[in-house]
Formats: sequence, structure tokens, C-alpha cells
Amino acid sequence: MTAYLQTSRLVLSRFTPDDAELLVELDSDPEVMRYLTGEPTPRAEVEDVVLPEILKVYAEHPRLGTFKAESADGFIGWFGLQPTDEPTTAGVGYRLNRAAWGKGYATEGTKALIAKAFTELGMDRVVADTMAVNHRSRAVMRRSGLRFLKVYHEHFDDPLPGTEFGEVLYGVDRATWEAGRHG
Repeated sequence: MTAYLQTSRLVLSRFTPDDAELLVELDSDPEVMRYLTGEPTPRAEVEDVVLPEILKVYAEHPRLGTFKAESADGFIGWFGLQPTDEPTTAGVGYRLNRAAWGKGYATEGTKALIAKAFTELGMDRVVADTMAVNHRSRAVMRRSGLRFLKVYHEHFDDPLPGTEFGEVLYGVDRATWEAGRHG
């Protein structure tokens, strides 16, 4: 399969219908899911909802989506460049297995996706969000060139610990990103 994006250590490519087991394994780690749902994602949900939604985005937005991330060690998780309500704004994100944490992959992949959004996809803005208490992801956002925009609060029927501190939105527009690259 053709790579969607390649960095010095990562190859990002589209998931296929045969990749459910990779997603099940990734989403079965409670620590990986800590700031998302707080619990492993059931296999049936991955097979019947998660993977079909990933494939649907490819069909509806061929240049965007959630992409399988592989390093020299094999599958390490995924990176996403997602459509938003604004046609020239993309949302960036990632989910990596614990073995890949602390190795710079999150920043490397996120920076590469931001660059692709601006240089190849014609985006005007890239955004990312996480729980305010997810300090590791917030650090990745900052290292990737995203800037803090705001704290906001959402209602959750079954809130995770830390939800009371809100969600945070980070972002960068094309002009700011270009100034940082060339400044």
C-alpha cells in the first residue's frame, strides 16, 4: 500500500478492513485510553463502529483520515488529520501504544501532518484538543507548533477524572506556521 506520509522514522498509511486486530490491541490498553474513554474499547465496537468510521472518512474526504503508523518496530498506533466543520481547517491527533511513548514519535508525526496540511492540502488552520489534565499531549501540541487557544467545558454523562478542569484547544494558522518555519 502507498504511504500517505513518511518521516525519517514513521510510515503512515491507510487502514484496511483487515486491520481491526491492530486497533483492538491499541484500544485494549487502559492507559492508552485513559484520557479518551477511561477504559478499553470492546472488540465489537472496534469492528462495527471504529474501523468502519475510519474507512468512511477515506471515502468522503480522500486526502484526510486516520492513518496506521509504523516504525522500524512495526505498528505503533495511528495519526489522524481529520475533517472539521470548517472546510479549510483540519484536526490533528494521534494514539500510540505504550511501547512508543517517550520516543518523540508523537511530535514527529504531528509536525509532519501539520506540514502536509499547509503545504499539500491547502488548509488554512490546524487544531487539536485534549483534556486539560493530559499534560503529555499538551506538550506534544506545543512542540509541534500548535498554540494554546482556549479552555472549554463539555457535559459528559459519565465524566472521566479530570473532566472538571475542562478541555483545551490548540491550533495554528498557515501564516503563523510559515513564520515559524522561515523566521
